[in-house]
Formats: sequence, structure tokens, C-alpha cells
Amino acid sequence: MIDQGTIMFEVDNEKAQKIDSVMRNVHKALVEKGYNPINQIVGYVMSGDPTYITSHREARNAIQKIERDELLEELVRRYLNSI
Repeated sequence: MIDQGTIMFEVDNEKAQKIDSVMRNVHKALVEKGYNPINQIVGYVMSGDPTYITSHREARNAIQKIERDELLEELVRRYLNSI
């Protein structure tokens, strides 16, 4: 949105893009290591235990930079928007 020469960014959109990028990397890393990404991500979200996520491709470090409640909120939002 442009308002008198100033570009306004939506924080939620930036957050969603960051989550998208991290989750794509996490998914790819889990698949490459032979894990079931759904099971591993659910385990991480439910328990908070980062060892559910492989350290391959720095996936574990990346996912820990996102608050789990924000991650869950984005996952639910995307699911509900898709139905």
C-alpha cells in the first residue's frame, strides 16, 4: 500500500513469508534425510522438542527462530483458507 510516497508493509505478510521460507527448507531437509515431514513437524509443534527437526540444512536452527504459536497459527490459517 502506498500512502503519500511511503510504502507500508503488512507485518503479518512478512511473517507469513518468513514462515513459508523456513517451512520449505525444513520440509526439504526432512525429506532428504528420509523422515516423514508431517509426523516430525507435528511432533515438534506439540512438544517443543527441537530434535524432531533434523539439523540438516540448518533446518532445526531456522524453525526455532519462529515462535511455535505463530507457526501453528499460520498453519491453521492456511488450512482454513484452503477449505
